Amino acid sequence: EGSCFLASIIGAILYMPTLLEVAIVGDLFGYSAGIMGGGPALALLLAGPSLSLPNMVVITKVMGMKKAFIYFTLVIIVATLVGFGYGMMWG
Repeated sequence: EGSCFLASIIGAILYMPTLLEVAIVGDLFGYSAGIMGGGPALALLLAGPSLSLPNMVVITKVMGMKKAFIYFTLVIIVATLVGFGYGMMWG
């Protein structure tokens, strides 16, 4: 689903402070109001703590460009698939 992919991309780029992810997704992105579905919300919550733009810079410097790109891609793909699966089953 495209919305899960978009949510995982946004979660990967956005810097979310620890313990505020649920409040950010619930209130700011509209999950509590029913605007955002369960699948995209889960995809954003999975990708958010794993990656952020500053985090990507550090990971690229430490691991190298190729390994970092594979890591970023896998995080986004797994977050998208899990969010899509959750949305299909319970969302």
